[in-house]
Amino acid sequence: RHNFRVSLQENKREEPVALDEAHENGAHEKTATASADSELGAKLQRRGELNEGVGEHQQPSMKVFNPYTEFKEFSRKQIKDMEKMFKQYDSEKDNFIDLMELKLMMEKLGAPQTHLGLKNMIKEVDEDLDGKLSFREFLLIFKKAAAGELAEDSGLHVLARLSEIDVSTEGVKGAKSFFEAKVQAINESNRFEAEIRQEQEEKKREAEERKTRQAAFKELKSAFK
Repeated sequence: RHNFRVSLQENKREEPVALDEAHENGAHEKTATASADSELGAKLQRRGELNEGVGEHQQPSMKVFNPYTEFKEFSRKQIKDMEKMFKQYDSEKDNFIDLMELKLMMEKLGAPQTHLGLKNMIKEVDEDLDGKLSFREFLLIFKKAAAGELAEDSGLHVLARLSEIDVSTEGVKGAKSFFEAKVQAINESNRFEAEIRQEQEEKKREAEERKTRQAAFKELKSAFK
């Protein structure tokens, strides 16, 4: 009988331990469920905000983009002309051309497009699928136009043609032999350096003109004293 009582007491002692474990496991599950619920809730709320146009799409992390090294088929002047045009129509100054800004651009160029036409234009070069054009994607339009990759009747072809930016290129691609390609590559690099020099000279000349104007203005002021 004594043995039986001991074993009963042992059993009794074990029960609360089992209950504690169960309670702990339950708490664990509850915490995990709560955190999963809050994560899902946050995602749903974000999606709702985006649908209502409140939230903003997070931009994917992008490498530093250098147009002069990536788009070697274009001269510095051509790229600067494209940049000037891009900035002209980026009315929100957020470094993107969205659908409404593209609509305005096509109207100003005298080739208005339908809503669907504009969406298709963006889609053709929208590599990061954010529904708008970055400067890099804008340059892709001219790259494709120069390479003859755009359909004649496509909106992008019309944009490139009406932009008055001359994208005719004499790139290395057209060279007949390796030797010719090397010569052309050297010429390209010489041309690039010449353009930089030209830019520097222009800036220098502008600075000198500014100095002369300032000196003349000072003289004029002292004459009135």
